[in-house]
Amino acid sequence: MWLADKWRDYELLDCSGGEKLERWGEFVLVRPDPQAIWDTAREHPGWLSADAVYRRSQTGGGEWQKKNVPSSWQVGYGSLNFNVSLMNFKHTGLFPEQAVNWDFISDKIKSANREISVLNLFAYTGGATVAASAAGANVCHVDAAKGMVSRARENAAASGLSERPVRWIIDDCAKFVEREIRRGRKYDALIMDPPSYGRGPSGEVWKLEDSLFDFVRLCSGVLSDDPLFVLINSYTTGLSASTISYITQVVLGGQAESRELGLPVTASGLALPCGAACRWTP
Repeated sequence: MWLADKWRDYELLDCSGGEKLERWGEFVLVRPDPQAIWDTAREHPGWLSADAVYRRSQTGGGEWQKKNVPSSWQVGYGSLNFNVSLMNFKHTGLFPEQAVNWDFISDKIKSANREISVLNLFAYTGGATVAASAAGANVCHVDAAKGMVSRARENAAASGLSERPVRWIIDDCAKFVEREIRRGRKYDALIMDPPSYGRGPSGEVWKLEDSLFDFVRLCSGVLSDDPLFVLINSYTTGLSASTISYITQVVLGGQAESRELGLPVTASGLALPCGAACRWTP
């Protein structure tokens, strides 16, 4: 497991009964987590005094029950800063387990000793974009949701990266890659965090288990002749980490390593699994 254990502004205090107790800066939140299937004693006082709790509805979805929580606030990871808020569907706008991948991205770019161009697909609120940009890369950030791209730009500004070379693209990722191939544009590194399920611009169904192989094969068309890395994230329970490695090595050759991502749990000293990642190098 790759463990995101260098946080100061985030802490997974406890998890039990399908929920997790987290500290985001000075605020304590309770959010659902399907991985926390164990029913252990909730001894941490935060379970009773949390600043906000996300309650699921019997009819689907849910809502936040909150006290004096601001509309947004910042958390820092090293030199990076991110805006977080209580969003729909239990989210905060940041996946803290991805910090271990931000370290990988930064280390690879800094050690390359050359100019690196990065394509970040399904880029959400830009955690990986900010990490790559801060490490010195030129980044192309692509997401289909206008609000997420705006949030990513705010995160870049919060980290003092407004003047860095980043292309902010609102587009369907597959369609964008197809156009980049026709334009002959190449990238030294690819980052992708594809959704488990969705629909394309023409109504076509995206199911990660069925679509990932073809998508990786498509994206191979924008890799430069001297690629640095490919990073693929997955939160799909039906897609094992080893399967992602197999796909990347079949399509790209080279070497791939896949592991679960995890967050240390303060109460137990154990680690909560939080999806998986595959890191490919030539």
